[in-house]
Amino acid sequence: MGHPHQRRTSPTLLTGLASLTLITATALVVAQSPATAASATPQANPYSPEYHHDYRHGVVATLEGNLKMKRWAKTHAAAAATGSETLSYGGGIDGIGVQSGHSKVYLVFYGTQWGTKTTDSHGNAAFTGDPDHAASAAQQMFKGIGTNGEKWSADLTQWCDGHNVSAGATSCPSNANFIPYQAGGVLAGVWYDNSAASPSAASGHQLGVEAVKAAGHFGNTTAASNRDAYYIVLSPHGTDPDNYENLLTGFCAWHDYNGDSSLSGGAVTSPYGDVAFSNQPYNMDFSFLGQSECGVDFVNSGSAGKLDGYTMTLGHEWHEMMSDQNPAGGWTNHTGSTYNGEENSDECAWIAPGQPGGAANISFGSYGSYAEQASWSNDTNNCAISHAILH
Repeated sequence: MGHPHQRRTSPTLLTGLASLTLITATALVVAQSPATAASATPQANPYSPEYHHDYRHGVVATLEGNLKMKRWAKTHAAAAATGSETLSYGGGIDGIGVQSGHSKVYLVFYGTQWGTKTTDSHGNAAFTGDPDHAASAAQQMFKGIGTNGEKWSADLTQWCDGHNVSAGATSCPSNANFIPYQAGGVLAGVWYDNSAASPSAASGHQLGVEAVKAAGHFGNTTAASNRDAYYIVLSPHGTDPDNYENLLTGFCAWHDYNGDSSLSGGAVTSPYGDVAFSNQPYNMDFSFLGQSECGVDFVNSGSAGKLDGYTMTLGHEWHEMMSDQNPAGGWTNHTGSTYNGEENSDECAWIAPGQPGGAANISFGSYGSYAEQASWSNDTNNCAISHAILH
């Protein structure tokens, strides 16, 4: 997740000692350099979980944090030189802007706290230390992307990279390298790393090291083999990776790549080229005064809603990795508006179901239906929960 604030209505979930809300074809504007997009250098939002933690790209704030960010931003935003939510191209890092091939998603179950590995009725890895059955849902969801004619992921087909795309561009030339529609699912591998317990509060650096370790485990030992790879480091129930359960700076997930020098602990050495990864906490654990901070029951209710926030943050970070694989060399906001620095999913985070661009259940046919959020679309100028397939 880039920055998680958005200017939509979120439902109020708690009153009393605290008022908490969960987490956090039109013509395009003329291309311009990110360096000149804003009339003034925007002031960092002190309520963002990315504040003083620059490696937390695409960070999904808690709804409470998201509300505080929006309140602050209303009075501190610089004037936008383009549409306030328009994304522009960052020029690529190490030649990488977007994931312009078929995505290979690797799920890394990090640490012995996941318990004994078993198999569910779908043939997925399941674990005795997973009370909410998050592992099965994650595997089914990534198997289902690009199936059943779903158009939730199709907005990604507008984003591109390559030497024909200029830094600062807000649209793609026809000879760019576009993200293709991810037909047939994207799950490429599952690994239970039970070589040791997961740290009680893994640092960003430790998570990056685990992702590079996973690349080696899966045999992705060259830059080419990692060009379209993405490693999701899933921490177990009862752990607090990167101190996500912080009431002041808490979040629900973020993504990065190993070469980011701002990672807590510094950049991670990789002998396998650049490695894209995300920090996916067991965010059903994060609650305050009995109320979830990461989206439980955001779309559904009861047992059907337990994993709403989990699948939404998994989808959020995957969308942002696809459009900004090595942050921020891909597509981010440089307008100087309240959305400055955000990625495509950040701009549409936590919009209530039923609202324009609101979260909804997406059916992946035989793989099941999962709560997902919309992501920003430059070409339609809105938060798209469904989009035409362009490439």
